[in-house]
Amino acid sequence: MSKRPNLILIMTDEMRGDCLGIAGHPDVKTPHLDTLAAQGIFYPNAYTACPSCVPARAALHTGLSQKKHGRVGYQDGIDWNYPVTMAGELSKAGYYTQCVGKMHVHPLRSMMGFHHIELHDGNLDFYRRPGTDYYEDQRIADDYYHWLHCMRGPDCDVSDTGLNCNSWVARPWPYEESLHPTNWVVSRGIDFLRRRDRRMPFFLMLSFVRPHAPYDAPQWYFDLYRNRSLRPPVKGDWDPQDPGIEGRTYNSHFTPSDPELELQQQAGYYACITLIDHQIGRFLDALHAQCAGEDNVIFFTSDHGELLGDHNLVRKSYPYQGSIHIPMLIHGPERLLGSRQTVSSSLVELRDVMPTLLNLAGADIPASLDGRSMLPGGGCETRDYLHGEHSFGGESNHFIVTGNDKYIWYSQTGREQYFDLKTDPGETKNRIQDPACTERIAALRSILIRELEGREEGYSDGRRLITGKPPRAVLSEVLFE
Repeated sequence: MSKRPNLILIMTDEMRGDCLGIAGHPDVKTPHLDTLAAQGIFYPNAYTACPSCVPARAALHTGLSQKKHGRVGYQDGIDWNYPVTMAGELSKAGYYTQCVGKMHVHPLRSMMGFHHIELHDGNLDFYRRPGTDYYEDQRIADDYYHWLHCMRGPDCDVSDTGLNCNSWVARPWPYEESLHPTNWVVSRGIDFLRRRDRRMPFFLMLSFVRPHAPYDAPQWYFDLYRNRSLRPPVKGDWDPQDPGIEGRTYNSHFTPSDPELELQQQAGYYACITLIDHQIGRFLDALHAQCAGEDNVIFFTSDHGELLGDHNLVRKSYPYQGSIHIPMLIHGPERLLGSRQTVSSSLVELRDVMPTLLNLAGADIPASLDGRSMLPGGGCETRDYLHGEHSFGGESNHFIVTGNDKYIWYSQTGREQYFDLKTDPGETKNRIQDPACTERIAALRSILIRELEGREEGYSDGRRLITGKPPRAVLSEVLFE
């Protein structure tokens, strides 16, 4: 039996960094995740530098910044041809590597260095379009859908609820709880523990599609949050107002105009999180039973957050805390983590997951990585800021975030915002015109000017930010490789 630690990466999709009991959320119940955080290292200053599924996962799998991995917005259908990957390096180091759940790469069945993948990517319209190759059609290529069709018939689909995968509409799951995609991921993860080669350490990634919409947890979980007085979304003095028809459009980026629907979205979102937490508890019981006596390290995070009505916005891609702030924790033996139970103030990002796991595995960390190990002495303690961005049409944005504050620049309009996160964590007051902040804003702006200098979009000439340059979701070195 291997003496090196088993590594388990548990990842959610679109989970806010504040939606943990240990993070102080007054409504969401996450007892198993709270336990892991309380007994391990919890990172309250964790971010995603490019807040949507595709670019965030590129950072996770490559350990690179968005400037290096080349995905600075959301675009499906562009091949993932990265020579150095998280699973690939762990495989080289002698780990057996498996992913269960969401990958969201292209092609759909790209292995990204894993030995084996049991895939469920949710409901991706790009891979369900007429004319899609048979083997690339999600209803054929996705292992969960294949299993669901075997269990309930070929016409059964997660869309049977009538919910769209980018909608704020919520309703309970209509089938048996055991058939829910969240439960399936854990069931397949537990089966992996049963059939693994016990002479090898393993890297297992459990990747949940929820709490990303559709908000369709089983009825019991909805009932936890129905008819309760939930904390209202954050509002500020700068919020976009009067969305008009967008407030009546179920898949817009604006919160629903109907307050009842806004409450239903919150309840559905929180229900999905608690379902995940309980299923993590189920997995932990199996891990303790089947891997007793072995060192097991558990890493938990998400690809990005969900605005959930904050500032009258929903979904992600915006540079605000609900969108870019993510949960992050590591649980394992103290001698491996190099720390007692603690809360780390380090500024960390998804690019740091890969080098941290390689550090835990005792493997070499490639010099090409931008990420740093999150363990004590790994380098994250000295990081002063993170540059983030998202190509988003007229709302394309860049931000510089530190442990204390944030500067935002909208590249198509030149609009700027500045928030003091220490005194105003909800970003309720835009202080860009505050004379007391002028010097600090200039310092953060200069950092962004430096970060963008030489970029192909032409956002910076090294002296100033240049407004109106056409944004790109994928940089040319990736697009034309």
